[in-house]
Amino acid sequence: MQPTLSDATPLTGTTSSAGRRFAALVLLCFASFMMILDSEIVILALPSIQNALGLDPSAAQWILTANAITFGGLLLLGGRAADLLGRRRVFMWGMALFLITSLVSGIAWSGEVIIVARALHGVSSAMLVPSALSILMNTFREGKERNRAIASWSAVGGIGATAGLLLGGTITTGLGWQWVFLVNVPVVALVMLISPFVLDESWDRNRVRNFDIAGAVTITVAATALVYAISNGPALGWGSAPIIALFATVILLLGAFVVIEARSAAPLVPLRFLRLHTVRSGNLLMVVVAMIVWGASVLISLYTQQVLGYSAIMSGFATSVMPVAAVFGAYIGQAFITKRGFRVVGGIGLLGLGVGCLLLSRIPVEGQYFRDLFVAFGLFGLSLGAAHTTASIVALTAVPEPESGLASGLSAGSFQVGGAIGVALVMTVSVTVSGGSTALPDLTRGFQAAFIALVCAAIVGFVIALALPRKSVAQAD
Repeated sequence: MQPTLSDATPLTGTTSSAGRRFAALVLLCFASFMMILDSEIVILALPSIQNALGLDPSAAQWILTANAITFGGLLLLGGRAADLLGRRRVFMWGMALFLITSLVSGIAWSGEVIIVARALHGVSSAMLVPSALSILMNTFREGKERNRAIASWSAVGGIGATAGLLLGGTITTGLGWQWVFLVNVPVVALVMLISPFVLDESWDRNRVRNFDIAGAVTITVAATALVYAISNGPALGWGSAPIIALFATVILLLGAFVVIEARSAAPLVPLRFLRLHTVRSGNLLMVVVAMIVWGASVLISLYTQQVLGYSAIMSGFATSVMPVAAVFGAYIGQAFITKRGFRVVGGIGLLGLGVGCLLLSRIPVEGQYFRDLFVAFGLFGLSLGAAHTTASIVALTAVPEPESGLASGLSAGSFQVGGAIGVALVMTVSVTVSGGSTALPDLTRGFQAAFIALVCAAIVGFVIALALPRKSVAQAD
């Protein structure tokens, strides 16, 4: 028999007041907004940072890669730390590190300093994301109430992405790249000041606070190696010795991790947890959704700037319709999940993503925004909101409360790994088809083929959606 929420050990700090629950949701969503805003703005500010600090392109890329590796590699450990040490405590530790790394990044005097700071920023994100989502899980009951909260969380992600696209170029141009980071400092300080008054502390008091060090080290190194291998596969070559060695290392470490967890008295990831149908199917769907959204985002950015000649700011404005539509898709999706169940909404979401990518696979060299992009962007955004919300809710459904931090870390990790796979997929396909040519017809042909690859991914996701549970255990709420 699979465990459900009813099997969980009661936790301390369950929020009961409706007003306090709403305040907690606002604070957690605002923290999510800041993290996503930071990520988007840094991408747009990267050329300015590169020029100011005298970095070559390969070194500058590590400003993004270092953050992605530590974030993706430490998410499971961050989620388990929240379960054992206290979710609010780990959330505030993550906020404190976020503040410090933002300050150091803003005053960085060399490339090495900012790369190290961004790597530590990934550590802060690995603490913040699972602890915040776990607090949200334990604040709202499973069913309609939690579905709405998760939809708000997903919608705020879309708003943060939009704000990053619209503000990134403006802040960098008007104030300088340093303020991309420094603007976070007072805002994060305010969140830290308010958190103790709004968020309740929670952890499993009956569990011994014993970390599975061997399991933690094994899975962290495996996740780090996987993210690194996927991120660098297109550049180094999938058949190169370093990439093959990394994938072999990942396989060996995952095998060792299973053995360690089976024998551990206090495993980092209990194997019974992975046997939950909702955990498996929700995270598998999350990987596919992330593949499509990250892959499409990269292709759209390259197409609008390299082929259509948009500036970074123009590209941000042009693509902002997608995250805005995703906000509406998230709220519509959660409402239909409550009424119709996971399969219907997940299937429609993946179908919409596939159709959106199919429309984008027809982009011409001399494309026009409203004729060739606008409708596809709108459909893609609506479908993304519904699909991402479905995957998030399913992955956190029927999870025992003592494992909520772990479930949140696993869901966020699935999104990171899926995103890395999606970017690697589209870059490999587009470069292979274009033959590495920079001629506009060749570039466009490569982008078209990459969008077809994402259509295939959406078909796989549609099949996964059909295998989702029909509904939540608390759908009748």
